[in-house]
Amino acid sequence: MEFNAIYVIVAREFKKFVRERSRLVSAIARPMVWLFLVGAGMSRLVSPVGGVSYMQFIFPGILGMTILFSSIFSSISIIWDKEFGFMKEILVAPVSRLSIVVGKALSGTIISTIQAVIVLALFPFLGLKLGILNIVGVILICSAVSFSISAFGILLATFYESYESFSVIMNFIVMPMFFLSGAMYPVKLLPDILKFVAKLNPLTYGVDALKHVISPLATGPMSPDFNIFVDIGVIVSMSVVFVLIGGKAFERKG
Repeated sequence: MEFNAIYVIVAREFKKFVRERSRLVSAIARPMVWLFLVGAGMSRLVSPVGGVSYMQFIFPGILGMTILFSSIFSSISIIWDKEFGFMKEILVAPVSRLSIVVGKALSGTIISTIQAVIVLALFPFLGLKLGILNIVGVILICSAVSFSISAFGILLATFYESYESFSVIMNFIVMPMFFLSGAMYPVKLLPDILKFVAKLNPLTYGVDALKHVISPLATGPMSPDFNIFVDIGVIVSMSVVFVLIGGKAFERKG
């Protein structure tokens, strides 16, 4: 029963994604603008360090941006389901609230990972050389980060009843999460107060893990900020915490 509930939720969200082609286009256009416009401009100001150009440095961050926006957008479906009554039907079904959270998070994970893989295909144009193991590693990390961010978005969505109120708080949270993730500049170079905030950001560890796989030989300021085992441990831990708290939040709503 629990598996069937998760499958139905994932299949429903994936069908919605396939039908909304404009959503895929906008999700791909945003990272390309940041990579080739913002990144190309900044690369004129930032010289290559440790054999890594600025555009190569921000590429993991651009993948993180793709995951962040896609995962958060997926969690907005919670609000739509509330407004149109579908959420009430789910909550009265004889399934655990944890299954609902896992199903929603998995649907966001699949959709976000697909979009991240499309952006990943740009790596040859940046002069990056990734082997099959590197590509598989990037996809696995993207999936893990997508699940964590999706679960985080779902947790937040349980506390809001309207799209307008949720979108306001999301705009307040999403951009700081992106800029304080080490996507555009190294966490190690941030002021102490911002460095502390960055360490509370789940996206920080996802971007850092991607740096380990995409640019493993980078040195100096362009190198990763944390140990990759720390990155993976934090991502997995935060995923579990967000799912468990999200499940409790849904029980409260029920």
